[in-house]
Amino acid sequence: MIVRMRERVVAACDGASKGNPGPAGWAWVVSNGDERTPARWEAGPLGRATNNVAELTALERLLTAVEADVPLEIRMDSQYAMKAVTTWLPGWKRNGWKTAAGKPVANQDLVVRIDALLDGRTVEFRYVPAHQVDGDPLNDFADRAASQAASVQQAAGSALGSPEPPPSPGTPKAAAPRRKAPRSTGGAASSRTIKAKFPGRCLCGRSYAAGESIAKNAQGWGHPECRTAEA
Repeated sequence: MIVRMRERVVAACDGASKGNPGPAGWAWVVSNGDERTPARWEAGPLGRATNNVAELTALERLLTAVEADVPLEIRMDSQYAMKAVTTWLPGWKRNGWKTAAGKPVANQDLVVRIDALLDGRTVEFRYVPAHQVDGDPLNDFADRAASQAASVQQAAGSALGSPEPPPSPGTPKAAAPRRKAPRSTGGAASSRTIKAKFPGRCLCGRSYAAGESIAKNAQGWGHPECRTAEA
């Protein structure tokens, strides 16, 4: 599918490999005008591949999907894929596709195709950290789509009417706002925890030692896990 746009496009791409190497997938997403909300996306399986192959494939598919005369900002969380085509590629070409150590360039076929796709077009690469609570939403979407494609080994995308990919297990959830503990009234238990000055016995029948954490229960002090016990 070709994304036909003439104005600057903000996009993201990502790859995933479950095992590295293992079941792999790629994905790209382009935003609408707010540069945060996915407008079009595509993801696909790669069978067994490394994470680097998946990352480079995602970039190649994105460049293929957006017309060459459209200015493009690409957000990525792969330092390898970004440096491969922005920093290391000129030296590899001068050295006859050999690294500084004289070894053949890994994934050369993909890098060569990406080099050809970048020729003559305006592309700005932007690194964004992966799996952040308040991370880049486009990169997060591409990450989730690539991970799903790697897991199920099936193509997906807006053109196919696919639903939004599920949340990534690698992204931490935002912490819920802390609530004040209710004050102890009447026979209700307190949520305050202190260190016991002396050994004692909880209402559950078990003893606690000096220095152990205790909390106020309905009938006195005892184990914190017992503080909600009924009087």
